[in-house]
Amino acid sequence: MRLCKTVVLVGMMGAGKTAVGKELARMLSVPFLDSDEEIVAAAAMSIGEIFERDGEAFFRAREAEVIARLLRGRPGVLSVGGGAFLNSATRALISELGVSVWLKADLDLLWQRVRHKTTRPLLRTANPRATLAELLDARAPEYAKADLVVEARPSYAVADMAAAVLSALATRPDVIEGGVG
Repeated sequence: MRLCKTVVLVGMMGAGKTAVGKELARMLSVPFLDSDEEIVAAAAMSIGEIFERDGEAFFRAREAEVIARLLRGRPGVLSVGGGAFLNSATRALISELGVSVWLKADLDLLWQRVRHKTTRPLLRTANPRATLAELLDARAPEYAKADLVVEARPSYAVADMAAAVLSALATRPDVIEGGVG
């Protein structure tokens, strides 16, 4: 089994992009990359600090540059920030050079996973659950443009979700050579 294109995991914060991505990369014996981690390393500051100092537009521009660079590297599994797939140029580049997989999770599951995290700059509001709901409503139509969609379930362990993604990828011979088995 050989990965021919980078698998780009998209979706909301809390959908499991990092955890599932790491497990999927392990299953495929390929590198796992996280665009947020790459940005933090390059900037030597947290995403929250970048948002505060330079604003969201600056962050999104750097994010697009990092994703483009990672897509041109060796095929692997790439987790991107929740807002990255909203950029039409980034979405087109992902479609051209990789394959996008939306880890689709409902509001209750997302809230359960992010409600105690303090590292989410977009949720630093008076009502973070309502903010999360608004973000999900606004972003879902864009996420739906992903090449593949895999439903997250509260009963799934990380390995179950990674296996579901692998099954979805198996429908794409342009992505995985040699089949899944």
